[in-house]
Parts: sequence; C-alpha cells; structure tokens
Amino acid sequence: MQIKSIIKINVRRNSIVALITLLFLFSCAKKESQYTNNQVFRYNEHSNITSLDPAFAKDQRNIWAVNQLYNGLVALDDSLQVQPAIAKNWIISEDGKTYQFELRKDVQFHKHELFGKDSTRNVKAKDFEYSFNRLLDKNVASPGGWVLQNVESFHAKNDSVFTINLEQPFPPFLGLLAMKYCSVVPKEAVDYFGNEFRANPIGTGPFHFKLWVENTKLVLRKNPLYFEKDKNGKQLPYLEAVAVTFLPDKQSEFLQFIQGNIDFMKSLDASYKDDILNTDGTLKEKYVSKINMQTGAYLNTEYLGIYLDVEEDHPTKSKLIRQAINYGFDREKMIKFLRNGIGSPATSGFIPKGLPSFNNQQGYLYKPEEAKKLVAQYKRETGNTNPQIAITTNSNYLDLCEFIQRELQKIGIDAKVDVIPPSTLRQGKANGKLPIFRASWIADYPDAENYMSLFYSKNFTPNGPNYTHFKNELFDTLYEQSIKEVDVKKRYRLYQKMDSIIIAEAPIVPLYYDEVIRFTQKNVIGLGINPIDMLDLKRVIKDKKNSRY
Repeated sequence: MQIKSIIKINVRRNSIVALITLLFLFSCAKKESQYTNNQVFRYNEHSNITSLDPAFAKDQRNIWAVNQLYNGLVALDDSLQVQPAIAKNWIISEDGKTYQFELRKDVQFHKHELFGKDSTRNVKAKDFEYSFNRLLDKNVASPGGWVLQNVESFHAKNDSVFTINLEQPFPPFLGLLAMKYCSVVPKEAVDYFGNEFRANPIGTGPFHFKLWVENTKLVLRKNPLYFEKDKNGKQLPYLEAVAVTFLPDKQSEFLQFIQGNIDFMKSLDASYKDDILNTDGTLKEKYVSKINMQTGAYLNTEYLGIYLDVEEDHPTKSKLIRQAINYGFDREKMIKFLRNGIGSPATSGFIPKGLPSFNNQQGYLYKPEEAKKLVAQYKRETGNTNPQIAITTNSNYLDLCEFIQRELQKIGIDAKVDVIPPSTLRQGKANGKLPIFRASWIADYPDAENYMSLFYSKNFTPNGPNYTHFKNELFDTLYEQSIKEVDVKKRYRLYQKMDSIIIAEAPIVPLYYDEVIRFTQKNVIGLGINPIDMLDLKRVIKDKKNSRY
C-alpha cells in the first residue's frame, strides 16, 4: 500500500509539473503572438545558460546571450577589428601602457524602477570603474578576472573619461577589452539583486531582459533606448524580440530547424551531417532552395596534446614518435569523410587561419614512409619493438581518434583509444594524467599570443594553459619579447618563429583549423559571420518576402 501511495504521489507530482510547463509555454506563445513571425528571432541552445551576468560569460552559451544585453568600451567587428562601443574614441600613450577612453554621453541602462522616477540613467566612467573592480573582487569569483591581470590601475577621471594603466605594454589589450567580461553593469542593480543578478540582468545592450525559465526558455525584448544606429540613421535593433529554447538533443534541434520553428542553427553534428551536407561541404540539393549556409574561418585549432612530463621510457617522450604521429595520418582525408569538408587540415602549425599572423608555413603533411622511418629509428635506439600509446577523447571526437588509431597501426605504433566523459577529460588534461589527449583551443581574443601562451613554461597547469608541460628556452625568450613588442609586423614574426619551434618539437598533433558554420532560414538577413563565432543580432532582419511560412 505504501509503494502504491508513493507511485500515486509521484504521478500526481509529475502531472502537475507537466501541466505547469505546458501553461508556461502557452503563456510564452501568447506573449510572443503579439509580434509577427518576422519580428522574433528564435534559436536553440543545447545546454542551459548558467548566468546572464557578464562577469560569468565564460562559455559560448552565456556569451551569446550576454552579447545581446550588454556593451563594453569597445567591440570587435566581423573582421576582428576593434571598433568603438560605449567609448567613442581612445588614446594610447607612446609607451603603450596608458589607455584613455572618452565615453559617449547618450548610453543609458535598460529601464528599471531601481533608477527612480526616470527609470534609467546614463552610463558614466564611474560605472566602468565599479564593473572592473567587481571583475577583480575575489568574493565575486569571476572566471574573467585574468583579463585585467596586466592592469596596474584604472580610474574615472570624470563622468566621460576612463583611464587604464598597464604594468607593461601589451598590444592585444584592446582585443581583451572587447570580451564580454568587460561589459558595464550598474551598481544599483548588483547591490539590489545580489547573487540573483545572474537572472535579473540590466545592461545597455540592444535587447533587454524579459523572461528566463532555466532549461525551458529565455525571452529578450527590443531596447527602445539603444544608442547605436545604422548607416541610414535608423535605430538598432530591427527585431522586436529574441527567443531561446533549450532542446538538449541535436537531432531534435535539426528537425525543428528544418520545420521552420527556429531561425538559426549553429555548428554541425554527426547525427545529421550526412543528411544536410555532401562530402565536399556543400548543401544537399534538397535543402539548397530552403535554407542558407555560411562558413568562414574560426579561431579554433583542434589538436592532440602530448603531455611531456611522462616517464623516460614512455614512447611519446621521444620526439621521433611525436613526429611520426604527425606524419602518420592523412588530415585531408579525415576532414573530407569525417567532417564533410568543414574545416581545413592543420598543416601549418598551431596558429589557425583567420589570424593575420597565420603565414601558411610548412607543418606536417601526410608522409607515411617518413613516419615508418622515424618509428624504426625509435625502435633501434630504445630497443622498444612495440611502442604503445593511448589517445584519450570524449565521444564527440571518437571517429576522428579511431581514424588516427588505424592509420598509426600501419606505421608501427600500437594505438588504442580511451573514451571518457568531457568533464573527466578536462580534469585529466589539467592534472597531467593523460599522456595523449584530444583538445581544442578557441581564441579568447584575436591575437596569436592567445595560442602561444599554451607553450610558455611559466604557464604550466594548473597555474596556466600549458597542458603539455612543453619547455623551451628559445621559445620562452621569443614569447617574452612578443608580449612587449608594439610593432605589429615584428610581433607577428615572433609568433611565427615560436610556431615553427612547436612544429619542430611536436608537443602537439594539430588536426584541423575549424570553421564557423551557420544555417539560417531564407528570410534571415544581416546575421553575418566572424572568426570568433560571436552572435550579433542587432542588425538582423527577417524578410517577409523570403519566408516559407
């Protein structure tokens, strides 16, 4: 009887939860119905957004939402050039250490009763002073505090001038300031909401917060006070609203997109890639007239990392084996058949296409005979006639790693593939427990320093991103020169020299330079595409003439 009662209670409880969910979705649909389909932009996130506070804009899911709600001093355009945002201009001192920003005087926070009778107020330099101090506050524990690690001081000179002093010159600094961590927030709102500011965001962005039910739906509305205008003087944004759903299943998302229920779909998943794309990366004929596809360079290098602090007799301690792995598989074949042509073979080092310092230098091509010679040399020198390695990955990249496994066996390396959950993979990589691990590095800001920092010896994990524990005195010297070099061309040459050292010493196995891929409905205009895969909706229009629905 007790078991039956528990079952009845659980059934009743589940029914109530289901009913509440249905009522909520109906309510959302009713609220959205006041706008036409061409006024609301809809997209899906596979994982729930964890915070709408820019201090916690670490993952793309959070960054995309935060980008609609907030602004910083500067922003990046689709060509990764730094453009004015709340700062209308700036001056950098000759020694490269002092940045003085002049703020616009027409930027207002989103309307809220916290601001008193006017329901809003203008942004002042003191707001940036507060926002930067908050980013550094240990009690806030923002993952973005590192952005200001080279900052000696900052202060508001007056209401419209904000000054930042660096400890030493750092040319990529403006690009760092474009990160969403550096967005301005109002002290009144943070003080009032406390930890719940994450779910009650107030910023200056093109859209303001309307509704968020975690794991279900996020709704943003047009900000009527937004300061930016298009080239014809029309106020941005054009859309009335943005609606985000949280379907975790990528196949379900694909079906929703094909049915026209969402306007945009990012990336490519193995569950549907062969249905939508040919092996050369073009759209299948049945979709050409129904949807649009955009691709472009992405500041993301996919690679296998090789942990170098292993035992002396481990095969990957030898550069011969590391180079043999690099020569031992066909990257072009891998991209064509396993990625449907999305991405390009990483045959030019670690710095990806899309960065100006990428120079197409000679890396590792497919040379199986050269790989066999290197393996044979290793066997002669060590007496190890059966070198064994293990590649650790998560399930999303299993097909790539199994392809490499089969190719390495042909050159005399006994390889196996271990599959573990993503969280376990991250921990193992950070703790040095994985001799070879599948990884990717997506740029936080558009400068190759972001990539070279992975091999600087003072950045050994867990204190930095040097997961391989690579150490090279010449590399370290060049790196230290590069972060002080103000001359852009000289800095790029230093990056390229460092990248050539990485190619020669082979602490990693570059796999491919990723591409941004975006699918949209035919009526979506002005979405754009960029190498950091930022979602910017303020100039998006949904054209009635091209709508299928």
